Amino acid sequence: MAKKPKNHGNQWTKTEVTKMKKLAKENTPTGLIAHKLGRTADSVRSKASSENISLKPTNQSPYDRKVSNRKKK
Repeated sequence: MAKKPKNHGNQWTKTEVTKMKKLAKENTPTGLIAHKLGRTADSVRSKASSENISLKPTNQSPYDRKVSNRKKK
């Protein structure tokens, strides 16, 4: 049986919500946000939805990769 997160069943604090907003703005994956907050990914998604926080990444290239237009020889 899986271990329960440290904050399982506890109410969300304003500090946790603020931290979630900050992490979401930085394009942090939902699973990592959950781990850092001691919550499940489902609870993070649910709370983000109720607080109108978008967990969708704002860019599709998190590593700032640049595509080269050079032709291969």
